Amino acid sequence: MISITPEIVVRAYASGVFPMAKSHDDPRLYWIDPENRGILPLDGLHVSRSMRKVLRRGLYDVSIDRAFVEVIKQCAAPVPGREETWINPEIEQLFTDLFDLGLAHSVECWDGDQLVGGLYGLALGGAFFGESMFSRRDNASKVAACHLVARLKKGGFRLLDTQFTTKHLCSLGALEIPRYDYQRRLSEALKVHGNFLVEPPDVLAELDHKVGW
Repeated sequence: MISITPEIVVRAYASGVFPMAKSHDDPRLYWIDPENRGILPLDGLHVSRSMRKVLRRGLYDVSIDRAFVEVIKQCAAPVPGREETWINPEIEQLFTDLFDLGLAHSVECWDGDQLVGGLYGLALGGAFFGESMFSRRDNASKVAACHLVARLKKGGFRLLDTQFTTKHLCSLGALEIPRYDYQRRLSEALKVHGNFLVEPPDVLAELDHKVGW
């Protein structure tokens, strides 16, 4: 059996394919290339009036790449209403290795010293492949998503891939596009050099800024 390496994962994502397990306890990985792909247009994030108030108040402290391993473990953990996840130990290790290589990143939301929400994903060129998010407090994952989108816009990214759509993601503005359209957008995004580490000085101002792609 060929061992899956971080390099193989990077090549797969650049081709539009990503790995998943059927469950946390399933040791096998499957390569997924869905007919319809979920994306969140960077100029299409829905920020409600109440969410704007949350962001202005700074309800949570937000950090980047401070607790990557804990974020992915929280995303993989069962919660009421979602007893199984697709993140198995091999995916956890592969993305931890990608984080060590500077390619995977996390956004964390803190209440004091407690991690209460966040998300993680992979950055290649001008594309960010959002993997999973979690929330242990009201609006924590939405705050993380807002900070992610603001950072991607500030850093010159073109594509935010959500893989699939869910009710939660659709409430944020995610939509489905056919595979051929996704491949076109991915090809264009990979030509761009996005910088994930650029800090937007004002998240709401960055979210309101139209990039015009």
